[in-house]
Amino acid sequence: MSRLSPYTCILAPNASILTGPGTTTVIVGGGVEGATVIDPAVDDHDYLSAVLKAGEERGRIRRILITHGHPDHMGGALALRRELGIFIYAFSRQGVPIADEEVPDGLLFPAGLRAIHTPGHRFDHLCFYLEQTQTLFAGDLLAGEGTVVIAPPEGDMQSYLDSLARLQQLPLQEIVPAHGPIITQPQQKIADYIAHRLQREEQILSALSTTDQAISTSALVQQMYADLHPALHPAAEQSVTAHLIKLARERRALQQPDQTWIRWEEHN
Repeated sequence: MSRLSPYTCILAPNASILTGPGTTTVIVGGGVEGATVIDPAVDDHDYLSAVLKAGEERGRIRRILITHGHPDHMGGALALRRELGIFIYAFSRQGVPIADEEVPDGLLFPAGLRAIHTPGHRFDHLCFYLEQTQTLFAGDLLAGEGTVVIAPPEGDMQSYLDSLARLQQLPLQEIVPAHGPIITQPQQKIADYIAHRLQREEQILSALSTTDQAISTSALVQQMYADLHPALHPAAEQSVTAHLIKLARERRALQQPDQTWIRWEEHN
């Protein structure tokens, strides 16, 4: 074990316009306590063989952790469970019905791997913090490049911002996201993510103030994401919707009966 790095990353063969190069699966720890695999993404023979081999190099995989219940993070979990006879762990069975055990916030796994409940991208989202190296396995809370989608009702913008703020309290050396390259300036990345979301919020409020009539969510997306590939507009609309829901709770935006939006204080 001493010659092995603290973790191994394996890229799943599920590249797409939303997953980027694919989902990064992580194998952590090993020795007597066994290794832990995070987010076995797809049921693909060659990919799962590589995951199993990486586990064997660490003394065999003993447990499977799922960051959240999106298919590209757990598609290979059942096949691994059948192969190894081990448990699947997730924050809730509501989010991950295949889970054998639910994971409370703060639970410590072998190798000093601590679960951190970080809702926002999805209500059941977990990050895993490797205390030895101050490495955060971030799932979809952050991406190596670009931003992540917040899709209501499972996603919530205020919870997302709160989770990012919580990560700012951790001593971090690096972040390993599920999509994209490793983040080597973690606190700067988190600060940039928070600033980006607050900037989007201001764009929405500005658009609601400058129009003479109510505006639809899709029209907001056309304004705010003019340079984005049209294939990504539906995903962008989900995040804009999440912002609008947050602003409505704060009484800064108001939804009309026809589902369009106005700025709250200018009409109340």
